Amino acid sequence: MNILKNFLLQLDRRIIYAAIALAVTIPLVLHFAVPLKPSPIVQSLFDALEALPPKSKVILSFDYGPSTLPENDPMAFAFARHLLTRNHRIYMMALWATGARNLDHTIEQVIEKEFPGKVYGVDYVKLGYKAGDEGLINTLFKDFKGMYTTDGHGTNINDIPMMKDITTLEDFDMILNVGSGRPGTKEWIQYAGDRGNIPIGGAVTAVEALLLYPYYPRQLKGLLGGLQGAAEYETALISKYPQFGTTGRQAQVYMGPQAVAHCVILLLVILGNVSYFLGRRRK
Repeated sequence: MNILKNFLLQLDRRIIYAAIALAVTIPLVLHFAVPLKPSPIVQSLFDALEALPPKSKVILSFDYGPSTLPENDPMAFAFARHLLTRNHRIYMMALWATGARNLDHTIEQVIEKEFPGKVYGVDYVKLGYKAGDEGLINTLFKDFKGMYTTDGHGTNINDIPMMKDITTLEDFDMILNVGSGRPGTKEWIQYAGDRGNIPIGGAVTAVEALLLYPYYPRQLKGLLGGLQGAAEYETALISKYPQFGTTGRQAQVYMGPQAVAHCVILLLVILGNVSYFLGRRRK
């Protein structure tokens, strides 16, 4: 017992730092994925997208910045895969200025690589960023094309086939928000979902998710909370569409280092308590 106690008390803190570094690095290098059973709130959103008839019109809003890419990007990727697999039309926009780059990233990494048969302007369109926050949402109820006169490439909005029957926000079948703050899912619920009776789905950071759970299930079809929520959605997606078993595990792979690091931290806490109680017993 004394040998164990002395070892724990004299343990160099650099060894602890090294253990945490290895706990994060090794799972990343090995692509250790952690598949998680979808929780009811995640499964509910997955089922809502499944229930939409083909060719449904869905807004995918990118309302997050560079600091939350590891949490939010896998959510946006999973939504894009699911929507395109179900042959829905995606209208990609952003209430955040930083969201425009995230929108492009999803097109480059998912749509262009995994869905080369999908046609721009027919299956998906890049509307880009517009300033105005919730004021923009209100305006879209009155004159959608008045706000978006061109797409993100500068093409006249009336020359894009999938925009021809769009006049107001109420023409859409669902709105999906990937966000990390304000404006985000809460504003889409309050200014679009409640006003236009449009189904809303959210995918937000773990911190933001705590503020949104009260809106489920009446005002929110479902919610992906943090990296775990994204990993759960990936599990549901891969279970239904096995073709994403290789490319669609980004959140699950990110959960690997998190899970292993948490186990190491718990072990260190246990060892610390053992050392403390051994010291008390000796006294």
